[in-house]
Amino acid sequence: MSEVDKGILDALRAATADEARPAGPGDDVDGVAPSYVASPCGTEETAATLRVAAEHGLAVIARGTGSRLSWGAPPSRADLVVDTARMDRIVEHRAGDLVVHAEAGVRLDTLHEHLARAGQRLAIDPVLPPGGTHGGTVGGLIATAASGPLRLSHGAVRDLLIGVTMVRADGVVAKAGGKVVKNVAGYDLGKVLTGSWGTLGLVTEAVFRLHPLPVTARWVVRRAGSAAEAYDLVRRVVHSQVVPAGLELDRAPGEVATLAASIEGIPAGVTGRVGKLVELLGESTEVRDSAPDWWGRAPWGSGDVAMRLTHEIAGLPKLLDALDEAAARHGLSVALRGSVGVGVVHAGVPGAAEPDAVGALVKDLRDQSSAWGGDVVVLDAPPAVKASVDVWGPVRGLALMRRVKDQFDPEHRLAPGRFAGGI
Repeated sequence: MSEVDKGILDALRAATADEARPAGPGDDVDGVAPSYVASPCGTEETAATLRVAAEHGLAVIARGTGSRLSWGAPPSRADLVVDTARMDRIVEHRAGDLVVHAEAGVRLDTLHEHLARAGQRLAIDPVLPPGGTHGGTVGGLIATAASGPLRLSHGAVRDLLIGVTMVRADGVVAKAGGKVVKNVAGYDLGKVLTGSWGTLGLVTEAVFRLHPLPVTARWVVRRAGSAAEAYDLVRRVVHSQVVPAGLELDRAPGEVATLAASIEGIPAGVTGRVGKLVELLGESTEVRDSAPDWWGRAPWGSGDVAMRLTHEIAGLPKLLDALDEAAARHGLSVALRGSVGVGVVHAGVPGAAEPDAVGALVKDLRDQSSAWGGDVVVLDAPPAVKASVDVWGPVRGLALMRRVKDQFDPEHRLAPGRFAGGI
């Protein structure tokens, strides 16, 4: 839909207290231009907005800060962008229950600052994009299931989400879960929505379980000269009783890899566990009072190819060797960084690389991925690369995912085509 229909625009304005407009420059969704942008305030206005969209058959894309809006495949249609910027309330923070209830448009850095004043945190730290200072919004966090180093000790997004409010494609509001940790009624809906990339419903509110802020934290850093040594070091940490908060590996193209573990807790406990970890990792181990500069940051720059590779812990050396061999074979420079303790790493390839070479690299890695027990996803890339590569690749359980999509969004109007298998 390229032209603006005044009747539709008036209906969207009525639904959002006049906070709707024709789309303009900067509103594209991964190169696809919408016709309208609506900014509802809260669940009820969002429901009214989606009822207008349903009446007129509009394809809908949710947008927070836009930091991950180009991730995944470009949408097959994008008529209406629902901007969540006005849904920015922290509805309730029950510090005594270690629970927070926030709207979808709340920025994560704002939420962290609020919680820190009570000595608490939402233990989810999505990998920061190039130059980024925040991890996006609550809604974007749930949609992409983005996580970072703390996933090792505190779990993924779905593990900390205990309640959710969503609006279906037809404008009907649905709720699941509750406001206390032990209330898990309907919790499965939150799990289904997490990582669905906005294709099943538009999340408007979420309730999360919190954790106390650690009194102190230190980082133990050790270089690894080979894939085999990197795996040996990871294995030692994972099988120890040290229990790090995060375990990350960083390897720039042509450089020796660096393994870093964060240790959190009370001072005496941290000191003892750091000492044990230094003994485990051996000579040349360094202890720092602050995180390495690369900690929790993406290994790519703006406009680069961004990939996510999953792996079994024991498959790490095979993944690293395969990545080196494929990069050399296709003349590419590949940086790698990520949470080797949970089997999720990211890789970056310069955006100037030839699309055919990138496609060949991705194919090689997918052909070998069974050797390390994982998947290869192209999160983001220049348009020429996305046009030539299936960014999601083979996906297990695709038939079931399609049936779920049919149940939640029968007309396939929510973020159509963005997710795996063209969902």
